[in-house]
Amino acid sequence: MKAVVCVELGPPERLQLVDLPDPEPGPDEVVIDVAYAALNFFDTLIIQGKYQTKPALPFSPGGEVSGWVSAVGSRVEGLVVGDRVAGYLGYGGCREKVVARAEALTLVPEELDLDRAAGLIIAYGTTLHALADRGELRRGETLAVLGASGGVGLAAVEIGKLLGARVIACASSADRLAFARERGADEIIDYSSEDLKARLKELTGGAGADVVYDPVGGAFTEQAVRALAWRGRLLVIGFAAGDIPRLPLNLPMLKGADIRGVFWSEHARREPQAHAAELARLFDWAVDDQISAHVDVVLPLAETPEAIARIARREARGKILVRP
Repeated sequence: MKAVVCVELGPPERLQLVDLPDPEPGPDEVVIDVAYAALNFFDTLIIQGKYQTKPALPFSPGGEVSGWVSAVGSRVEGLVVGDRVAGYLGYGGCREKVVARAEALTLVPEELDLDRAAGLIIAYGTTLHALADRGELRRGETLAVLGASGGVGLAAVEIGKLLGARVIACASSADRLAFARERGADEIIDYSSEDLKARLKELTGGAGADVVYDPVGGAFTEQAVRALAWRGRLLVIGFAAGDIPRLPLNLPMLKGADIRGVFWSEHARREPQAHAAELARLFDWAVDDQISAHVDVVLPLAETPEAIARIARREARGKILVRP
């Protein structure tokens, strides 16, 4: 089989396309013929050794896949050859075939295309856990979404609206904001040319945002915290800007505010029943077209380095997939 592998840590151009033996499933595993592997921002980090997960070399990027079951281990129940599935792997998806534990997989309804299913789990799973569970977002509250046109940002705009919030999309260009507006954002802020704190205050009548969804980090985090409402919640998703912010702790004190970490993969591991319920909710929404699971572009497997580079350059509008 063909596989894209990281044999030495570094930028995307160091990834290699190689031939590997076809995998065999263990007793509790299945083999998936990959239809699509979805890429995420953390793929830009994991290949450089800068992510909290550090796989042994060599490994393949690609944290989530969709495809068809092609082989089943002896102890597996509930899955058979030919089933359409999607799953979170953490890494290893950019291959023609992958091995996964059966409990890590979700059956994909016939009504849902496999390209949309491939990019659904991480971005939307992270976001539903963040907003509904960690953020306790309530109907009628105001949600500010930083990085609103990327994979998780788009998911936050859409899920925020489904949960009944007023959504303010924040991004760094007019075209990104227009894209977020198309997906349901009520208000927009271009933080490349506008003062984020001042505009959030202005758009909330001085009250501030109830919840801030922050996958960006850097200097924007402190501005957003300064624009939180009383008892507001900052959701720490990631650091696409590259810098981990250092906040003055008097800011949440004076606002009675919370800073809440969102570590979705650990939530999925430690709280599997809640995770399964979240995925079921997401797949129902996707079948009903209540969430877009928008695919920006699909590239051939051999172009995985370019796919990851596009994410690093913050060019993605939704998900970028690779297809064997």
